[in-house]
Amino acid sequence: MIKKIKTGIFSGSFNPIHIGHLALANYLCEYEDLDEVWFIVSPLNPFKTPENLLNEAKRLDLVKAAVADYPKFQASDVELTLPRPSYTIKTLDHLRSTYPNRDFTLIIGSDNWNFFDKWRESERIIERYKILIYPRRAFTIDRFSLSSTIRAAKAPLLDISSTFIREALAEGKDLAYFLHPASYKIIKEEGLYQKKG
Repeated sequence: MIKKIKTGIFSGSFNPIHIGHLALANYLCEYEDLDEVWFIVSPLNPFKTPENLLNEAKRLDLVKAAVADYPKFQASDVELTLPRPSYTIKTLDHLRSTYPNRDFTLIIGSDNWNFFDKWRESERIIERYKILIYPRRAFTIDRFSLSSTIRAAKAPLLDISSTFIREALAEGKDLAYFLHPASYKIIKEEGLYQKKG
């Protein structure tokens, strides 16, 4: 029997991707039994508004730049090619049928887990896929209430948000150590997230 590649699915707006995302994914690869992590850029989270959302192609470019030099990371545009609105169950089903040699695990924050029952076909996600929950401030997880296919990662709490990054960039702050150098270079050169006028 061929061993399947254990692949974590880290989906989000990545508006923009920052060191919190990268450090978390790095930890999950090294400590949570994942062979690799795919960063899937979402066109628009059904629970969010498009305000201040950078063009999806540009967000994908920033992710590609940030993960290019680490072999366990991969940028994916799969949700940009599927019918919209984008629902996680559709993405996971598509990936499973397209890549039968991979064992997919959904990576989500404890904040999302707290309203997971509001997700489209959440029960089917739980039935069909493994879920790995990482910690977010003010959202605790009862590890003993989780089923065998759902586990809570003991990852460091990385309290950095894309909102903070965007606001700081708009104020002209130098955030060189909050972003991967390659994606920060693109942001600086193209004036992304800067105040207009």
